[in-house]
Amino acid sequence: MVSHAYTVAFEGVSARTVEVQCAVTPGLPAFSIVGLPDKAVSEARERVRAALNSLAIALPSKRITINLSPADLPKEGSHFDLPIALALLAALEIIPQDAAAGTTALGELSLDGDLVAVTGALPAAMAAAREDRILLCPHASGAEAAWVGATQVIAPRGLAGVVRHFTGQSPIPPAEPGEVLQTTGSRCLRDVKGQERAKRALEIAAAGRHHLLMVGSPGSGKSMLAARMPAILPDLTAAEALDTSMIHSLAGLLDEGGISRTRPFREPHHTASMAAIVGGGRGAKPGEISLAHNGVLFLDEFPEFSRTVLETLRQPIETGEVMIARANAHVKYPCRFMLVAAANPCKCGYLSDPSRACSRAPACGEDYMGRISGPLMDRFDLRVDVPPVAFTDLDLPASGDTSAQVAARVAKARARQHDRFADHPDAHLNADAEGSTLTEIATPDAEGRALLSRVADRFGLSARGYHRVLRVARTIADLDGDDGVSHAHIAEAVSYRVAGANDV
Repeated sequence: MVSHAYTVAFEGVSARTVEVQCAVTPGLPAFSIVGLPDKAVSEARERVRAALNSLAIALPSKRITINLSPADLPKEGSHFDLPIALALLAALEIIPQDAAAGTTALGELSLDGDLVAVTGALPAAMAAAREDRILLCPHASGAEAAWVGATQVIAPRGLAGVVRHFTGQSPIPPAEPGEVLQTTGSRCLRDVKGQERAKRALEIAAAGRHHLLMVGSPGSGKSMLAARMPAILPDLTAAEALDTSMIHSLAGLLDEGGISRTRPFREPHHTASMAAIVGGGRGAKPGEISLAHNGVLFLDEFPEFSRTVLETLRQPIETGEVMIARANAHVKYPCRFMLVAAANPCKCGYLSDPSRACSRAPACGEDYMGRISGPLMDRFDLRVDVPPVAFTDLDLPASGDTSAQVAARVAKARARQHDRFADHPDAHLNADAEGSTLTEIATPDAEGRALLSRVADRFGLSARGYHRVLRVARTIADLDGDDGVSHAHIAEAVSYRVAGANDV
């Protein structure tokens, strides 16, 4: 007789159901696992054997065969330990076979039978809910998986608890969701002295999820401004929090099963590899652009990143998803993020500072900024210069709005956009609008249209640049509470796009 249990194999944020079949038949004693297991899955037989021995359960002197179906799907990870043990316990008639067949299980076994937390409990719970099965996972992963709410989550501490639960000796109550983690940002925009234009650009970027590039000499406050972006962004909605947490679950970044409502803020170092930024490596894991989904990806020292790495950002910026293609895996991850980049104007950083002569100007700046390709530069909606702040201004009292005040305006602007795009499933914010939708919501008045036409002719705006100006103008109008896009909105939008546009 063949017993059955179920688990999952991860393909990006999706979890494919895997049937674990166990047959105990007469023959030479052996314990085999088939179905394209990797090294960690093949080693499961030793962990399962030791865990059963710790419960005084001896394997019979027969041939034990575990088949992981579908057999042509690669199986990776230590989370196959628990479903293999579950199917084997059912085959030995220690637990009811129908109970094992109605369970999706994942978890790593230690040699003494304890269950060790694994990544991916949240997407596994989603897969169990689709198949109308309960989820069996380690106790440390239960609070995370319980957030799905559509399926019962049983989270024992060890294999002994699994046996007692399924035999009715000591039923385990369903796991409860973890805490909602709310990070209170202590960084306020008022901490940044001066830089009012850069603060305004930050507010516009946050309101419409527009990509922002800040260029300025070292110490002018670019990193300080970017670090305050999370404080002015609205909290994740329930759907966004679950969507983002699915990716963080695969990466093992959820703390004690808690789900955060704060938007992600990722700031990788410029030495990061392509696999670290885009995703890949062993198991095609999510990269920084996916970990920043629904949040902010901050790239400091932007031109210092590898040219190859920077060019890979072009397609994800447009589509909001990335396909990682490998010889044995094709995995798709969502990556709808706001890109905030900071750069010095040249290698030495003082090209625009009249008090510090640069012996290689202007070639120094052209060579340095030339590391950023034209197509990638064209994808920045907002470009702002961040001039150095005089040391005499650093002793002045704080000025300008606080992060809380700016966040309130951003929240109102985003609320207007959510209402506007209620009937557009592919667009949620102004940065998503395109085609007829963009024309419908962002058509400027006659003066604004004339100004935009003159700017496009004089500075050679690409079609992408033209549309991005319209999106930014629509966001500025939302911040002002206006239903239409006026000449003033277009003028401010093009000023962040093209240097000297105000003179047109």
